[in-house]
Parts: sequence; C-alpha cells; structure tokens
Amino acid sequence: MRIRILAILFLLTVGCAKKATNSFPLLSFVPENSSLIIKINDQTAFLSQLDQNDLLKTLSATSAYNTIAEKTSCLKYLKSNSESILTFVELGKGNFEGLYITESSEDLFQLNDSIQKAVANNSYQGKTIHTYQLDQEEYYTIEIEDKTIISTAKLLIENLIRNQNNLKTNESLHKLFTIANQKSSANIFINLNLSKSFPLGFLGDAGKVDISKFSDWAAFDFDMNKDHVKLGGISIATDVASKYSKLFSNTRPMANRTPNFAPFGTEAIVSHTFEDYKIFSQNQKKYLDRSVVIDTTFKAVEEIGFVYVNQQKAVLVHTYNAETILHYLDELKVQSDEYQGNEIVTLSKGDFLNHYFNPLVKGFQAKHYTILENAFVFAPSMELLKTFISNFKNASTFEKTSYYKTARTQLADESSILFVGNHKGIEYFLNEFADEKTVSQITTDELSQYTFAAQMVSDENFHHTTLLAQKIAHETHLNTTTPLFTLGLDHQIATNPQFVTNHNSKLKEIVFQDQQNILYLISTSGKVLWKKQLDGKIQGAIEQVDLYKNGRLQLAFTTHNQFLILDRNGKEVRPFNFSYEGGNLNPLAVFDYDGNKNYRFVVSQGTKIFMYNSAGKIVKGFKYDKAESPVIGTPKHFRIGKKDYLVFKNEGGRLQILSRTGETRIAVKETINFSDNPVLLHKNKFAVTDQKGTLFLIDEKGKINRENLKLQPDHGIDATDKTLAVMNDNILSIRNKKVELELGVYSKPKIFYLNDKIYVSVTDIQNQKIYLFDSQALPISNFPVPGNSIIDLEDMDNDHKLELVVKDQNNGILVYRIN
Repeated sequence: MRIRILAILFLLTVGCAKKATNSFPLLSFVPENSSLIIKINDQTAFLSQLDQNDLLKTLSATSAYNTIAEKTSCLKYLKSNSESILTFVELGKGNFEGLYITESSEDLFQLNDSIQKAVANNSYQGKTIHTYQLDQEEYYTIEIEDKTIISTAKLLIENLIRNQNNLKTNESLHKLFTIANQKSSANIFINLNLSKSFPLGFLGDAGKVDISKFSDWAAFDFDMNKDHVKLGGISIATDVASKYSKLFSNTRPMANRTPNFAPFGTEAIVSHTFEDYKIFSQNQKKYLDRSVVIDTTFKAVEEIGFVYVNQQKAVLVHTYNAETILHYLDELKVQSDEYQGNEIVTLSKGDFLNHYFNPLVKGFQAKHYTILENAFVFAPSMELLKTFISNFKNASTFEKTSYYKTARTQLADESSILFVGNHKGIEYFLNEFADEKTVSQITTDELSQYTFAAQMVSDENFHHTTLLAQKIAHETHLNTTTPLFTLGLDHQIATNPQFVTNHNSKLKEIVFQDQQNILYLISTSGKVLWKKQLDGKIQGAIEQVDLYKNGRLQLAFTTHNQFLILDRNGKEVRPFNFSYEGGNLNPLAVFDYDGNKNYRFVVSQGTKIFMYNSAGKIVKGFKYDKAESPVIGTPKHFRIGKKDYLVFKNEGGRLQILSRTGETRIAVKETINFSDNPVLLHKNKFAVTDQKGTLFLIDEKGKINRENLKLQPDHGIDATDKTLAVMNDNILSIRNKKVELELGVYSKPKIFYLNDKIYVSVTDIQNQKIYLFDSQALPISNFPVPGNSIIDLEDMDNDHKLELVVKDQNNGILVYRIN
C-alpha cells in the first residue's frame, strides 16, 4: 500500500505543468552541484539512531567512516528544533566537503567552556564569516536570511554569499522533497549524475564503478535502529535511454525465482526480471544504441539471475518456453554427462549470453549447462552445476537460508532488480569495486550476523528502490544438510577423502589420492591448492604431525613401498623419504606417548617392523623389530591409566600387546581368527572380533571375555570407551540400540566425537547413500544423503557447524554442511 500511494503522489507531482514553488525554505541554499543531501526532520532522533546502530559501530574502524565522521562532527554541538539540511559537495576529485543549513536560533550552538574551540571572524562582501575549530576540524559559519549555514569549506560559504540574490532550487530535488516521508527522522537524496565517486569515493577507487549510469536521482526515507539500516524510496531517470534502470521501463517486474534454485551455500544472488522480453529487447536496443533488435532466440525469457557461490558465478535463465533455446544450445553441444539424473551439457562456445543480454551479462563464459525445472543454469565448471543439482534435489536452496528469509520480510514480492547476500557476498563485491586499502579495513567476519539486500521495482517513469542491512533472525533449529561444493576429476579417486588442518588459517582442508597416484590438497572452497605425483597408492589414513614443535603441520603416510612426510606445500621433509624393497607396507602408525610431539613412526612390512623417531632415526631401544608372523593392518597405541600399550595383529591369530620398549606387556595366549576390523579400546579393554562374529574383550591382566554377537564375516565395528557401533548386514547397532536400514552393501561404522556429541556414520556403497546417527541410534535430520565412500566429519571453517566430505560417483568429492 505504501508503494502505491507513493507512486500516485509522485505522478501527481511530476504531472504539474507549472513550475514548482519553493515550499522548503532551506532548499534554495543547497548548492546545485550537491552530490548527497540529507534532510533532517528530527535531529535528536537521527543522531540517536546513528549512535545506537551496531552496523555503524562495526564499520567505525574504517577510513570511510572516519572521513564522514570528521566532516559531520559539528552536529553533536548543534541543537536544531526545526528541520535542517546536510549536504556534500565535491571540491576537487574525490574531496567532499559538508554544508549544514538550518533556521537560526539563540541556542543552536551547544558550546561550553570545556570544549576546545577557536573563534575567528572574517569579512567577505560585507558578510561576517565565523570560524570555529572543533575536534581538530575547522568550520565556517554565516547567517543569511535567518538561516545559519555551517561548512567544512570556506569556499562553499563564499559561493553562497556571492549568489545570495540569485539562489535557485533544483526542480527535481524539490519534487522529491515533496513526496518524502516527513515522519522519518531523515530523508536522503542522491544526485547520481554528480555522485560518480560519492559515496563510493569514501570506499576508495571510485573509477571501478559509475553509479551515474544507473539513474539520475535516488531518494530514500531513513529507517535505522540497533539491528538494521533500511533506506526505502525511489530513483528516477529522465528519458535518456543510457540509464541502466531504463532497461526495465514499461515492463512489469515479476517474482524473483533465482533464490529457489541457488544452492544453500550461496553467498549472493542478483536477479533481473521483466514480464515482456520484447519490451526489454527494445529498451536494450536503445541503451546499447543498436540499429536492430537481437534475434528472438531467448524471447521466452523472464528472468536473468546471477548466483555467487564458492568464489564462482553461475547464470540462471528462467523461461516459460524452452523450445527455441534448446534448439540453439543443441547446435553448440559437445558432450553430455549425467549427474543424479540430470544431464550436464558441455558447450562449444560460452560467450553467447554476453551478446544476448548485454549489459546484464558481461564477460561470462557459459561452458556447461543443466536444466532445473524451467531454469537453464549456465556455469564455468561442471562441479558448480553438480552443486546446483545436489542442493536442488535435496531441497536445500538459498530461499531457505536465514539470510534470505530475513531480507524477504523487508522487501516487495516482485522486483525488477534484486540483490541479497551475506557477508561473504559483500566481500566479493568489495573486492570487485573497492580498493585494497578499504577492503583490508573492513573485517567482513564481523558482518557475518547481517544480511544485505537491494531492490528496484520498476514503475512508470520511476523506480521503487530499497537498500537494507539487517541482523539475521536466526531460527531456533535449521536441521538442514546441504551440499556445499563438489569437485570433479579426470580419474577415479583411490582413497577416502579426509580433512587435515591448515596450520596458518586453522581451517580444515581436504586430502585424497586418485588412481593415477596423484595426491591432492583442496581448500575449504573446493579449489585445488596443489597436486603431487606419488609412486604408489597411500596405505590407510594420512597422519598430521608437528615435527619441529613450532605449530607447522606435516602430512605423514606410507605408500606400497615408501614412507613419506610432506610439508604444507607438498614438498618432501628430509630425511623422510624411505623406500622398502619388496613393498607391501601396512598403513603408517604414529605414536605420541606423552602428547609432547616426540613422535614414534612405525612402519611394518611383513614380519619386519621399523620404528623411527622425529629425526628419522631408528629407535634403538625398541626390541620388537621382527614379528613371528606378518603384521596385519595398522599397529595401535593405547594408554590406560599411566601405562602405554602397543598392539599388533599378526597373521595366524596372534595378538601382541607390548610396552614402549617392545617387550610383552600382556600375554594373550589364545589365537583369534581376526575379522577385517582394527583392535579398539572399549571400557578400558582391548576389543577385537573374529570372523564368526564373536567379540573378544581383553583386560590388563590378559583375561578374555567373549560375547557371541552372531555377526556375518564381513561385519564392521568401531568403538570408543563407552560407545560400541556394529554394522551387520543391514542392521546398525549403537549401544545395543538397533536400526534396520534398507538392503545394501555397507561400510564399517565410523564414530566421531565433535562438539560434545557422538556421531556414527555408515555408507551404503551399493546405493550410494550416507547415514548419520547420534549415540542413541537416532538419525540426524535430512539423512541419508548421496555419497560413495566412508566419510570424514569436521567443523571445516570453525563456524560451529559440521561439514562432511565423501567420494562423489568415484571421480569426485562432495562436501556437505550440517546446520
């Protein structure tokens, strides 16, 4: 209703034939070359709102904030009981000076003896100019026609004195004043033609963006409280076709559907809609000054959307009839792949969207596309399209995020242009449009509790415009599991992907190896940081160590015939490049007895056992350097009380439980036909199962307790001190609570203890589904999800939300976020 009333008022104002009379006495003193004008209706409320707003406090360390604060610091020494105007004028490139205008009154200046001030008087054309120094800034004041005028630039005061008998009111500005909401504490008016570098001038290199190309004027009602900043009003453009906003003239806006298709982890979306493509095309022709309209291949398009996710950009084209577009794209088709039932098409060229939708689309390469319902999704990589498909099929889209939901309540239902983003989305645009100095001063992590939005709704001759920064209304429970990103490879993945720690950022990264024996390190956003060719496949898990006790972490592992340690950049750490004739190494075991990083690295090869110290030297005091029979799997280290136990499984069913020196600490007299499960510690007992499904629990005196669990030979187990998880056929048992899953081929269960909570995961390799349960065998919401291997689970980016990584259809990885 507010928008409709505003539209009627504006049209009535614009339609008046006679020249507007100046019903705003202060307005004639506003310089015609003013870039920004703030009409203050209630100065006390306005200053109070500025002072209490948390977002401004967050930005208070930036030079942009401080520049503006310096130019307006005199306001706190003024008490105006009537309306006033604060305006900014550019004097020299990028240098903006302030001018304040209000009705004269005896108590206007609130200066007492405790405030540092210097007063000087100068005469100019018969008028006295008073100079004040407040807060290290000089202010110049004068009285003209019962108006007090204060400026940070003496030149602006002198200009007013020279022109006081010929003061003019900007007619467009007068019209905007007429429809402004007088109940707002302030109204803001921006002359975009004179604002090429304001307010962006305070953000650094204003040459990166020219807002004068968007429209002529923008007027906003000021709405601010502790938790949000909202500027709502209109922008107007003359009949000049070169204004960006004129692209949407005479065609109705529509509901923006881009948020319904964008992945949950999207950082920002920008959407453009138009009900009539033909009219948009005519507007585009005028804007680009083309002689002919582009052909009608995309005539059924209603929306062009941009999605920014994982530092990549996708373009969505929404249409009500795909026939002509499909015919056009079929001619560019190079190959086709399938992902989760969706076709992903590779194209022979990708610049056609720039041609058809300039200036909305510029510099974009549509190398691949897929179709989601009635939307074509174009992307520079197949991995990004896989992220779209996974999220869409999992009903995990941007419209369901707290960012979007918070912004949505403050915006109109339909938009010609819509932007919604979180702090990472704002960071993207800052990097795009602001200089490095400004970007470095804004700590975007401190903006993580805000959503940001901008909206333009096209109407006749003008556009409803809203700018918003709002604290996010967090939901009490989100219970969503969303694909964060996918990464595809040319070769199948050979090892289960796992998280490792980046010692610089303290974030988690991902390592895995493909079938060409190439080792990969992947960033939190899915980028390949480095690749390293190895001679063989990695055995078991990769361990992280701090060899030099300086906080810098290395990767330690064995391959078929090597023991290697790599540094953060994938370079070998000398002397840890040991080769073993004959190969057949077991996974590496790393022991840190006292948690003091005096590592012991155990490499086992058949009956041979090599124990190295942190310098890469053989530990001479370790006596168990040759076993009676070949060692099976990874040796283990456990501590019970103050005693250390080194545990080795040997072929023939012998279990060796040794001391640090390699001497027998517990003699296990019985042989066990070991299952393919590791030795675990459960209830302070060594736990192992045999191939008949019997659980053996061995205490510190060597006493064996047996429990026949009636398990199949290919069963899987994992355990902590208090939790035992067993996977048998399609039955998962956690602490004796059983869950029957659908028939499939299941991995061993894996227990994670994160954020003071137990999680148990199994993967159905046959049906490619991941299951996740809590310690009471209750499923985590939104599971199962697609995946093809054993998972790893961590808080990847330290935001108190968990991420899991898994193989994706053998030749990729998939990262999910659990909210």
